[in-house]
Amino acid sequence: MKLLVLGGTHHVGRAIVEAALERGDEVSTLNRGLSRDPAPGVRALIADRTDPEAVRRALGGQEWDAVIDTWAWAPKVVRDSARLLSGRAGHYGYVSSRGVHRWPWPAGADEHAPLVDGDPGSTDDVDYAAAKRGGELAALESFPGAALLARAGMILGPYEDVGRIPWWLRRLEKGGRVLAPAPAQTPLQYLDVRDLAAWILRSAERGLSGAFTTTGPPGAITLGDLLTTALEVTGFDTELVWAPPELLLRHGLPLGMELGLRLPDGSAPSGMHDADVSAALAEGLTTRPLRETLADTWAWLLTEGAPVPRADAPSPDTWLDTAAEQRLLDQLSR
Repeated sequence: MKLLVLGGTHHVGRAIVEAALERGDEVSTLNRGLSRDPAPGVRALIADRTDPEAVRRALGGQEWDAVIDTWAWAPKVVRDSARLLSGRAGHYGYVSSRGVHRWPWPAGADEHAPLVDGDPGSTDDVDYAAAKRGGELAALESFPGAALLARAGMILGPYEDVGRIPWWLRRLEKGGRVLAPAPAQTPLQYLDVRDLAAWILRSAERGLSGAFTTTGPPGAITLGDLLTTALEVTGFDTELVWAPPELLLRHGLPLGMELGLRLPDGSAPSGMHDADVSAALAEGLTTRPLRETLADTWAWLLTEGAPVPRADAPSPDTWLDTAAEQRLLDQLSR
């Protein structure tokens, strides 16, 4: 394909660019050109997406087979880009989120669960759910019948800039005894970023449209699987000390929130890790082994170091009070 990636330097966008190049696609990216040098073979178009006139100049009169958009903030930016590209691309893939579903999420929900309200012309980027829904509506407005909405769940793997697995790997690296949020049997649902990227590209090539919940199969792994496999692939000499959520809450330790296992009040939300993904699986979504995801994430961290924390989220360095953790560890060892 002749492909345009709006973004293409961080997390999902970077994985999409790399997967597209590996497929042999002709890849252009459009971004500010500040974060990373373009990958070899990529044609870099430079513009600030919040400036529609700059985007217009950067796009020129070019056309593409497909456009992939990873924007996560003000929906108006998606609308402006999609309008500029309408009639110049055959497909618009928008990386959305399960966050567009109205809270609380029903257990076992699929694409038909209730949605939040969204405005494609909104300039508000504070409400993440509304922003993503507005972005979806913007894509549908300019590409009716040719927009793919990939409603992602928890995305893991190399280039993760949210901090979940990089944060856990760095904690485990310290060795000794480390608190973990019990129970170890808690199910997790996730998708490797590279599997998401591959599916989005195959779907673009096929012209697949519509909304799809894109995460891994429910019940495939547990929290215990995640952390013990992380220890196996890294070889860290670390002991996991499982503490019940009510004890963690009492000590002001928010462990589990980073993986969507509990809310700030300590309660366990429904629907976070049991989504029905049968539609995406039927359309060719595949998943790689957990061991591969964790090993490759660790190799990336060793090579490039921890990514710069996202501006729209607290720094992972502030997530846990290490002194409070040690006090609880001491209490549990008595």
